[in-house]
Amino acid sequence: MEQLLQKLTGRKIDVSCGATQGFRGDVLEVTGGVLKMLDEDEQTIYIAIEKIAAVGEVNDSHARPGFIGK
Repeated sequence: MEQLLQKLTGRKIDVSCGATQGFRGDVLEVTGGVLKMLDEDEQTIYIAIEKIAAVGEVNDSHARPGFIGK
């Protein structure tokens, strides 16, 4: 898991630590069994890698509706 998280450094991910605990943010660093993330509120979060149940990369590319000019 630690090697996978290191490959995701600089990317936005969702982290699940059980049925009710989840986090979203940018991976800053992965060292010593700890994931360091910056969440959407610009708060630094430290998560023990052994407590992580699932990880997924966030896809922020969504269609934006709008007007089409002539």
